[in-house]
Amino acid sequence: MTVSGSLPRAIISLDALRASARAAVGAGGEIADLRADAYGHGAHETALEVRDAGARRVLVDDAELAETLTAEGIDAVTDGVPDIDSILLYGLPGSGMIPAMTLTGRILSRKLLRAGEAVSYGYTHRAQRDTTIALVTGGYAQGIVRALGNHARVGVGTEMRPIVGRVAMDVCVVDLETAEAAEDSSDEVVYFGGTGPAREGLATWVQATGMRATELVAVAGAKAVREWTR
Repeated sequence: MTVSGSLPRAIISLDALRASARAAVGAGGEIADLRADAYGHGAHETALEVRDAGARRVLVDDAELAETLTAEGIDAVTDGVPDIDSILLYGLPGSGMIPAMTLTGRILSRKLLRAGEAVSYGYTHRAQRDTTIALVTGGYAQGIVRALGNHARVGVGTEMRPIVGRVAMDVCVVDLETAEAAEDSSDEVVYFGGTGPAREGLATWVQATGMRATELVAVAGAKAVREWTR
């Protein structure tokens, strides 16, 4: 069983969500799409923000949740056609907004990888030179889709570093692209979101997987340890 300490974190910025909700509602429409737990952002918290932004109604996929929201003065329904732009609402790639969700992982260990050595199942990646690799929390069971291996990068400090080899069930491998294992460097890895170099990282996920941005954040947000911040 995967414990919370080994899971990625989905950090939801309420300030960013508020700004994007206002932009989305201001762009037109009356019904906000909050299905799939607001695509991993948390339906209850998102409903409050879109209500305050002026949305007239929210669409959810759970009757009990609809009743709870209705009791709080939010017009919630379980059928209908949403017409508020979800890309804008959640700050997804192409919106021009700061993403509401930042997905992060944690470096579990680092090791030196010599030129010619391979990593992960099937050895789909071999080091071209001596480098340091990091084992990072987050695998395909947590929505870090297998197709991202050898195709996507993550934010480590101020740099973007590649995910190498095949993504495993609960972890993936990141090439730190230096032969020195800086044990005192940050242990946080940013998959996408935030205001740093990985801000638009989700766009690469869309290209690599062929999936929609809403699908990707819904799975990642549901599988991660979710927390809210200003």
